[in-house]
Amino acid sequence: MEQKCRTNHSWYLITGVLLAASLLPLSCKGEKKAAAPPSPLVSVVTVSLKDVPVAAEYVAQTQSSHLVNIQARVSGFLDRRLYTEGALVKEGQVLFQMDPKPFKVQLDQAVAALVKQEAALETARLNLERTKPLTELNALSQRDLDDATGQYQSAAAAVEQAKAQVETAKLNLSYTTITSPVTGVSSSAQQTDGTYISPQNSLLTTVAVLSPIWVNFSLSENEMQRYRSALSRGLVRAPKDENYEVEVILSDGSLFPHTGRITFAEPSYNMQTGTFLLRASVNNPNGILRPNQFVRVRVKGAVVLKSVLVPQRAVQQGSKGHFVWVVDKEGKAEQRPVVVGDWHGDDWFIFEGLRAGEQVVVDGGLTLHPGVPVSVKPFDAGAAPVAAGSASPKTGTKSSGEGR
Repeated sequence: MEQKCRTNHSWYLITGVLLAASLLPLSCKGEKKAAAPPSPLVSVVTVSLKDVPVAAEYVAQTQSSHLVNIQARVSGFLDRRLYTEGALVKEGQVLFQMDPKPFKVQLDQAVAALVKQEAALETARLNLERTKPLTELNALSQRDLDDATGQYQSAAAAVEQAKAQVETAKLNLSYTTITSPVTGVSSSAQQTDGTYISPQNSLLTTVAVLSPIWVNFSLSENEMQRYRSALSRGLVRAPKDENYEVEVILSDGSLFPHTGRITFAEPSYNMQTGTFLLRASVNNPNGILRPNQFVRVRVKGAVVLKSVLVPQRAVQQGSKGHFVWVVDKEGKAEQRPVVVGDWHGDDWFIFEGLRAGEQVVVDGGLTLHPGVPVSVKPFDAGAAPVAAGSASPKTGTKSSGEGR
């Protein structure tokens, strides 16, 4: 019995060993070596240095280049208004007519006074002519001659004074017809017909010149200092004679057909806002722009020298600032911190961190890690972005480090 149990135990042991031996080759044959993950595909741009014309946009407000207050120069009753309120008026066009009758009377009085003084002058002249020869004959004294001479000179001065009064009366009469000194758009009438006009209510209306029109905008102190610093460091070139071109953008986004030039810069900063006022003069022949209208201006003419531009989506931001992914000479991803400037269309100026000839990752860099081999293809601005971490297709371009 004991021998039979030993026999069964040996049989089970041998069977187990043979079964394990038979299964071992099968399990080895079924195992496959894990394949290496494909290199992520990224789109890249090659850094190049170039001179880029730049433009800056600012909020602006229009202003009439010549705003004239139409005021009465004499006191009297306002007869009637002779223009259409809000209409365009021409230089010399009659706007108001005051009652001229009192001023005509004053002119007649002044003319009569002049005639009287001229008659007195003639009498004094004749008296002087008679006195001179008699004095020479000692028939009259020297005192008589002096009196005659003084009366003649006094009469002559009175004539000149009377002439001046006549001219004053003529001016006052002409002031009753009130005309526009410029061509521009008129405002509403401040006084109604029949109102007595005095120095206290002499303002009748205003006329605003529309062409050229002024466009005022402001630069902050930081912007001005940054631009001056860039000029002094040779990073930016100003236009010849600082003749900047100014484009006007209307509220609907359309571009005003006429451009202007900066004609005035405020000599000091505004203490309340810390801004620097600039003024551009723009032709406005059709009167499209009106005073106090809000627009945007685009200032052109400056050129950024030897600048680096990369697409905006190539730039990422981390805890330590902005950075981009660069493909190094071995075809591996390298994280590079950069100093960014302003936007330029869909691109971003890079002031520090990149050199000419380097390849910057635009799409596909969200899942990259330093040292990861990548497959690259040229960036196409019109193509759809490359999905982050997508594998390189069989026909994909190999990077310089692939296959090493």
